[in-house]
Amino acid sequence: MRARLNADNISIVKYRQLKSEYGSIHKIKKPGNSTEFMVQIPAIIASDFDKLYSRTDQLLSRLEGLLPAEQPAVEWKATIAFRWRKRGSTGFIQPVSHPHRISLAALHGIDAQKKLIDRNTRQFVQGYPANNVLLTGARGTGKSSLVKAVLNKYTAKGLRLIEVEKHDLTDLHDIVEQIYRRPERFILYCDDLSFEADEPGYKALKVVLDGSIATASENVLVYATSNRRHLMPEFMQDNLDTKHIGAEIHPSESVEEKISLSERFGLWVSFYPFDQDQYLDIVSHWLAYFGIVEILPSVREAALQWALGRGSRSGRVAWQFARDWAGRHGTGVGQLK
Repeated sequence: MRARLNADNISIVKYRQLKSEYGSIHKIKKPGNSTEFMVQIPAIIASDFDKLYSRTDQLLSRLEGLLPAEQPAVEWKATIAFRWRKRGSTGFIQPVSHPHRISLAALHGIDAQKKLIDRNTRQFVQGYPANNVLLTGARGTGKSSLVKAVLNKYTAKGLRLIEVEKHDLTDLHDIVEQIYRRPERFILYCDDLSFEADEPGYKALKVVLDGSIATASENVLVYATSNRRHLMPEFMQDNLDTKHIGAEIHPSESVEEKISLSERFGLWVSFYPFDQDQYLDIVSHWLAYFGIVEILPSVREAALQWALGRGSRSGRVAWQFARDWAGRHGTGVGQLK
């Protein structure tokens, strides 16, 4: 291996040192009276340089993985729904290419709940005061679908939705920091939310809803769905710790702690299991969606047997039955929910 050294940058002492180390230095005269020295570097030393270069390159590659990745600007006009995503320790807002396009009219058996959510969302997009919402109750009864339906209804009014996973709730302040100056109105949506007592997202959500020193952003609300009324597991021991002082009942501190999160949602909307008539009404709606208008007794019986097998008469079960029945009978080709 050979290396070129400019004469301007080499002293007599350095020259002698190089000659003693490498043994072979050739002086080369160049045009313009400049001089270079050609140093013959032994192969063993050249090999050491190659190893050092390779290890340095590997080290830099690892360090780059620890640095925050530069994220592209959010394309706010590309869609109406977004997700909060993480790469390493860095979070970013990612557009959802194909959001769920369900309408309020498609949701049956929850008229009272629809009115509450629709009214609160309308207040929000019109710039009036509105509340964070907690939707709780039986599984498959339309909690998540209702949030998506109001998003679709008020898209033209500037409503947008950002879905946040439970394990990313500690980033809520970072998300709000990115959107509080935007002209749109944002729903931060947490689906199927529940916590164990020691989870970090539990306290992070409490602070964002009510408790931070910073003022809540006027263009952000939190909508969360859960099968648990207070988002936390409830144990018999919590009730046993309740104190009775005279005629008064004083709940234990553990009960107070669990209630403290759910009560920070200004609007509670409860969902209940459907009875048989409500379930069959939803089945009829989805079968009509797939082009099956006439509901024969045999279809009703099959729908009830389907619900019995699933152990639930919910809107989700009705939708699944309708898809199965339409698929088996060759109808509804190309239809999507």
